Amino acid sequence: MKFQTEITVVGMKASKGTMETGQAYDSTKAFVLLDMDTSKGNMKGQSAGDFKIGLASEFDKYKHLPFPFKAKADMEIVTSGTTQTTVIHGLQPVAAAK
Repeated sequence: MKFQTEITVVGMKASKGTMETGQAYDSTKAFVLLDMDTSKGNMKGQSAGDFKIGLASEFDKYKHLPFPFKAKADMEIVTSGTTQTTVIHGLQPVAAAK
């Protein structure tokens, strides 16, 4: 399922290299503000969740921006059949977050 939403990006982390086993890795994670689940009455406020956003080179598109920043995000919920994951396919920064 694909959708677009406005998010607040509070951080990003690029990772690229090779593990001791020879396995290569290349990714960027975006850390995004998420509302806490208030349905049980024992949580309030926000936390940050991490979402895959592509290869390590994706970080270079946003590193010049002041963090945090608001962005329109193209997102998709995908499943392996047992595990559900939300990924970000693209960001369009709209303003610095307050």
